[in-house]
Amino acid sequence: MWRALTQARTIGRAISGGGAWSARGLQERRTEQHPQQRPAEDRLAGEFSYQGQTRHKGTMPEINMEKLDNQQVQLLAEMCILIDENDNNIGADTKKNCHLNENIEKGLLHRAFSVFLFNTENKLLLQQRSDAKITFPGCFTNTCCSHPLNNPGELEENDAIGVRRAAQRRLKAELGIPLEEVPPEEIQYLTRLYYKAQSDDIWGEHEIDYILFMKKNVTLNPDPNEIKSYCYVSKEEVKELLRKAATGKIKLTPWFKIITETFLFKWWDNLHNLDVFIDHEKIHRM
Repeated sequence: MWRALTQARTIGRAISGGGAWSARGLQERRTEQHPQQRPAEDRLAGEFSYQGQTRHKGTMPEINMEKLDNQQVQLLAEMCILIDENDNNIGADTKKNCHLNENIEKGLLHRAFSVFLFNTENKLLLQQRSDAKITFPGCFTNTCCSHPLNNPGELEENDAIGVRRAAQRRLKAELGIPLEEVPPEEIQYLTRLYYKAQSDDIWGEHEIDYILFMKKNVTLNPDPNEIKSYCYVSKEEVKELLRKAATGKIKLTPWFKIITETFLFKWWDNLHNLDVFIDHEKIHRM
């Protein structure tokens, strides 16, 4: 059953034959303030490093932040890892700049990850992104999708340990999963995916996405500012979501659609033997 986390009333069935959405008020969990070393407005208006050079952001288009969710605006000040087309670290920039279509069309590319978390019944945890999200709001997607940050712990590249630490951090931030339940060592890195997609006229994605798998029963306490609803689903239910997306009844994130249509089901059939699918050399370019 899809569990809704918004203030909206019951909004129907995402999957035919599935349970009705159950409403949960925002008061069930207060969203925590995201820690910032300095105010977001200062960081968003400051400088960034690109290919070893310091550049000013004076040419960035003006965005009406008043129309955006305050908590999500704070996150725009986070520093993402800039990479070249072969996933080599070449600098850092704010999440805001990394997701502006104007910069994406000039080639700005950053590192990201997508987590697929299964329970012991082999069901996959999916989420519907909050309407407060700046990119792809309200879209259905995999368990957790985000970015490693430009800090020493998440920059470490050996066996993608930095990316896996970032995944642990965001599983806690988005889904409330205790850190000790998702240690980075238990998160399996399979392969990488390159893609580019527009969310709207202003915002988009341009990423090399690390695909991470985990099978474990976990404790959930999702943040309604991040997640509108969530559900553990079977393969058939995912296929039903794909059919509904094809007819325009629901929306999927582009990365989830690509991964699902290209790779997911063969990986899902082999959760007991994922080692055969590990490919840390290839970047799948979609």
